[in-house]
Amino acid sequence: MEVLIKTAREISIMRESGKILAEVLRIVADAVKPGVSTKKLDEIAEREIRRRGAEPSFKNYSPVPGMKYPASICVSINNEVIHGIPKSDRKIQEGDIVGLDMGGRYKGYCADMTETVLVGKCSEEAKKLVRVAKNCLVAGITQAKAGNRTGDIGMAIQNVAESAGFSVVRDFVGHGVGKFVHEPPEIPNYGKAGQGLKLKEGMTLALEPMINAGKSDVKMLDDGWTEVTADGSLSAHFEHTVAITKDGPEILTKN
Repeated sequence: MEVLIKTAREISIMRESGKILAEVLRIVADAVKPGVSTKKLDEIAEREIRRRGAEPSFKNYSPVPGMKYPASICVSINNEVIHGIPKSDRKIQEGDIVGLDMGGRYKGYCADMTETVLVGKCSEEAKKLVRVAKNCLVAGITQAKAGNRTGDIGMAIQNVAESAGFSVVRDFVGHGVGKFVHEPPEIPNYGKAGQGLKLKEGMTLALEPMINAGKSDVKMLDDGWTEVTADGSLSAHFEHTVAITKDGPEILTKN
């Protein structure tokens, strides 16, 4: 499938979409407190996304026929890597780490963004994992420039994670984003410098390292969506939508 190059106008719209998403994520992150249900966080996100004239791009997302995601955001807690489904009976607890993954569509263009939030007094391991996962995203973004390759991004992320004693999830990857939530190319969070697809000006990418405190293996829960660490270890996830410009990478989902 062809990698889509965006025009300056398209990137301008995605910048607006990204700004909306960043504003909403900040509101939702501020609402993450012990006792709050993950369903409540989902309700806040959908309300705030729609209030800004956008729509949640995750709601009813269908990767395969007959399968639709039932919420506007993913809320993944502790050993949940990605795609945690918000529920009214799932309450945030002191010491949790909470991944907030959301997508928005504005004027026909999507943005994608994730942040992992520390709740109250967390373990030293949890704090280190969240810090390292965030640094992994920063390292990946620095390599998202014209002339580099997807392997340069992956290697930068992998090096930061593994040098800290953590592992990179390999079953799921970053991706292109634009008119659709998921577009080519795939952006693995591991790799070798100089290998993979060559990056070009006008590409818009969702970079999203998923970092585990233990081994990289994951497994799916019976709900058909939620992926957890196979060994029960903590996992952290960060994501930005990034445009490759002549002046280097531009984060479209800036806080």
